[in-house]
Amino acid sequence: MQHVQQQELPERISWARALVFAVGFFFIAAILIGQLPGYIYLQMTAASLAGLEQGSLGLAVAFLGTFAVIQAIVMLFDPKPVVPPIIFTGLGAIFAVVGLAIAVLASITGCAPNQQTCNQFFPTAATVWNPLLGGKVLWFQPNAVDFVMIGIGLLGVGVAWIFYSQLAIREQRNPDLRDLGTTPAIRWMIVGSSILLVLFIIAYAYVNDAGLAQLLFPQNPFFGLKLVDLFAAIILGISMFLALGALLLRLHYLMRPMRKKAMPALYAVGALGLAQTGAIFLVVWFVLYPLVAWMHTWTFIGLNDYFLICARKTAIPASCSFSPQAGYLIDAIVTTNFFVLMLAAVWVWKSNRTLVAVASIVTIGAIAAATLLVHTSPDQILFAMILCAAMLLLAVIWTSVARREFAIVGENNLGCLGQWLVVGTCLFVYLAAFAFFSIPLFTETEPNIPFISGLAVPPPPPGPNQPPPIPAVDAVVLLFVMGILAAIQFYFLTRNRYKV
Repeated sequence: MQHVQQQELPERISWARALVFAVGFFFIAAILIGQLPGYIYLQMTAASLAGLEQGSLGLAVAFLGTFAVIQAIVMLFDPKPVVPPIIFTGLGAIFAVVGLAIAVLASITGCAPNQQTCNQFFPTAATVWNPLLGGKVLWFQPNAVDFVMIGIGLLGVGVAWIFYSQLAIREQRNPDLRDLGTTPAIRWMIVGSSILLVLFIIAYAYVNDAGLAQLLFPQNPFFGLKLVDLFAAIILGISMFLALGALLLRLHYLMRPMRKKAMPALYAVGALGLAQTGAIFLVVWFVLYPLVAWMHTWTFIGLNDYFLICARKTAIPASCSFSPQAGYLIDAIVTTNFFVLMLAAVWVWKSNRTLVAVASIVTIGAIAAATLLVHTSPDQILFAMILCAAMLLLAVIWTSVARREFAIVGENNLGCLGQWLVVGTCLFVYLAAFAFFSIPLFTETEPNIPFISGLAVPPPPPGPNQPPPIPAVDAVVLLFVMGILAAIQFYFLTRNRYKV
């Protein structure tokens, strides 16, 4: 009898799923290759190195905190709990309570106008303990440690530990290892997070927080602003934690049937990627000023003046910052490393798809945490929470699509209409992304579209006898218009079941 060898069918994916993957990789590439190196460059070449020191510690806490969550997952689920899950529940509760207390107290009692001592940062200008190299505490300059950032990091790690430890306890009672997909609980968390995020963006476009504080508390606008921002932070915090819960639960379900492959990949991403990167940023934060003082002694062919710019020769390293040449060098190193990793992901995709999927999801989560933790100043934290919630929502949607990405989804050829739907959806998503990233007014981000909140309640005047800024909400309008058009196009792209 003649045996006919069956030809393997090529892996096929729907255009709708491929588009979601493309959007995710677009944002990862834009942030890792464009935004993060640019942030490091601007902080290095700023007039003071205080921003670089705060940013280095924030990135270290974000990456090491994400690694702590990964370590808990590995210890709880590979292949069975190494330690009793109740231990992570207890430690997570302690971390969450302490972190929430630190973040709230440091934020409420934060920096007032013209205040010399600021409870949000340490050391303060009045703190002196064993000063070295012109520092306040050892060689650390004022504002080296941000308590709000530390508190948020502890809170996030604690909540994640509690979440996964309770999942481990439930799995001990019901050893079901199926991928349940996007369950109703995950859907409701996505919907709730999205609604809160959209409503807040619309409300913020009409009501400026500083203007509302001036209107409600004309005698004490600083207290009013803290109260208004606390209320806004609670709303955005709920949105963030709903999105985080949906992501953690969806990732748990995704890895359950394939833990033998997923756990080594997850640990490799955490130990070889996040932990080492976080350790590098932690070392940079710790030795930054001694390093600058040592580099200032590099008189060989003028390397000190080539890499450093010091305003006062009598205040080394306090008055120093890195030159543009040094910033370009570090920028090129960081960009090259991330670009190589992106190319490696494309090469590894065929042989180890699980590694790429897990690494991509974890990377988006780490980027969301880093975005929040490096922008905790009072005028940036609300925007950072918006970005963090949006990135977590992107990650959970991507995780939902990653389930059976090569399942048979239809036999319809793309055709002319399908091509227009693909191009149109990509165009609208691209324009909506420009509008969305124009809402945060971070110093390292050049806004593409004007945005000044306060159509109904404008911001207060910047100074005595000066008119308030003119509100401009073009970015929010364009965001929702392009988002609605992209959703309509994507609906028809999904409905027609086009195959790649």
